[in-house]
Amino acid sequence: MKRKKLIIIGGGFAGINACKALKKANLNITLLDKKNHHLFQPLLYQAATATLSPRDISVSLREIFAKQKNTTVLMGEVIKIDKEKKEITLENGDILEFDYLIVAIGARHSYFGNEQWEQYAPGIKTLKDALLIRNHILTAFERAEREHFASRRQRFLNFVIVGAGPTGVEFAGTIAELLKTTFKRDFRHIDPRKANIYLIEGADRPLPPFPKKLSKYTKKTLEKMGVKILTKTFVTEINEFGVMMGEKFIESNNIIWAAGNTVSNMLDSLDTKRDRAGRVVVCGDLSIPNSRDIFVLGDAASFTTTKGQNLPGVATVAIQQGRYVGKLIKQEIKRPKRKRKLFKFFDKGSLATIGSGKAVASAFGLNFKGLVAWFVWGFVHVAYLIGFRNRLSVMFEWALHHLTGARAARIIHGSYGDDLPKNETDK
Repeated sequence: MKRKKLIIIGGGFAGINACKALKKANLNITLLDKKNHHLFQPLLYQAATATLSPRDISVSLREIFAKQKNTTVLMGEVIKIDKEKKEITLENGDILEFDYLIVAIGARHSYFGNEQWEQYAPGIKTLKDALLIRNHILTAFERAEREHFASRRQRFLNFVIVGAGPTGVEFAGTIAELLKTTFKRDFRHIDPRKANIYLIEGADRPLPPFPKKLSKYTKKTLEKMGVKILTKTFVTEINEFGVMMGEKFIESNNIIWAAGNTVSNMLDSLDTKRDRAGRVVVCGDLSIPNSRDIFVLGDAASFTTTKGQNLPGVATVAIQQGRYVGKLIKQEIKRPKRKRKLFKFFDKGSLATIGSGKAVASAFGLNFKGLVAWFVWGFVHVAYLIGFRNRLSVMFEWALHHLTGARAARIIHGSYGDDLPKNETDK
């Protein structure tokens, strides 16, 4: 029997877990991604704040699937999907046919129609984003150290994070520790501990998806660390001078966007229903309506459970969806007429770290905070990392950092001022 062809678009959590589940399947699998690596996004902010090196949280896709004989890894960008002809088109014009298609392309940050803000407030989804932010943060202190006028120095020492979800909270806590421990003796003309960190959130509390008790603990802990939290506050303008929130203005050269996500326009070619965030509304088996051989997973999928819960775009959801679809396809190849079981998400809870020895966790109806939650957070993240070397390296760097405050990845790539927008000059 001729082997069927499966194409997986995206080497994130959903894509690689679907592919691994089909290791021994009678399929020809092609795994496509614009990058040549899988990225452990939950720890990406630590690469952006000099705690971890990019190599600690990424691994080559070819290395992952080197021994999986039914899988070919290709680096390329898909620009079109033809549902009727069952083929995809790559950026160079190559056309690949498929019998099954898994779309797991992940998401990018959304500026809610204000895309011009991105040059001043980068988001974080890729290694390139992380390195840009790391360079920007480190260079800000170098610029402040060189600035002779105190009135002009403060904009380099004001850090603004837009969005107080897990990413925003983790950024705020890590930058606070960076100021008070790692940098406290490194400069002669400035005191990094006097820098300001602002965390802006439109909701009435940080970590809105978490129980209120944990949000309250998070707010109190961050404020003790020196973070100024502005809730029920919405950004109205971002430019080269800083952030405007109605009548309030914060002068800053260091703005990080952690407030929203969107998906690629490539999904337009699927010509199917989308939600307000642009995600594809999928059926109970994660396929799209009227195309049962095309599946959309992870951040690109809008899936509502039987209880009415719309699943968030987080790693645990993507991993379970990838494993489910991989198992489904494997069973269907053996028994084509087998009735599909619907996808059921097992909620393992939510985790967010605030700083060394400080985290919050909500799982199985129980809430944890402080040191216990922090150990759970660390164990879970190390367990989900791919590759023994990465696990070992991350544990070593964490141990070094928490014992000494040192951060091993403090190298600035590029020259002075390379991190600034093209129209930014010293004023």
